[in-house]
Amino acid sequence: MDVFTSLVNAHKNAPPRMKLIDIFMVFLVLSGVVQFIFCLLVGNFPFNAFLGGFSATVGQFVLLAALRTQVNPENKEEFRKVSPERAFCDFVFGSLVLHFIVYHFIN
Repeated sequence: MDVFTSLVNAHKNAPPRMKLIDIFMVFLVLSGVVQFIFCLLVGNFPFNAFLGGFSATVGQFVLLAALRTQVNPENKEEFRKVSPERAFCDFVFGSLVLHFIVYHFIN
């Protein structure tokens, strides 16, 4: 329980940009859990659709974690050459490539 309290306290002191990224990450985790539970309960008839949706969720989470790491003010020393704008452009480009691949995997 102490870990949860420390996470909540750290989140309260986080910049708004970090809070937005964290909320999106929680949404992606919940979306992945719902997809997995749906697959278990209902079935996975179009299995490639489940794999595409689940891999898109996991891939987006990984890209978002990389973005969060790069734009976090505490990591500014490690990413001196990467501006927040550049990190966001990398995130957008990676997201486009990810969703392009997932779209072609499903079809």
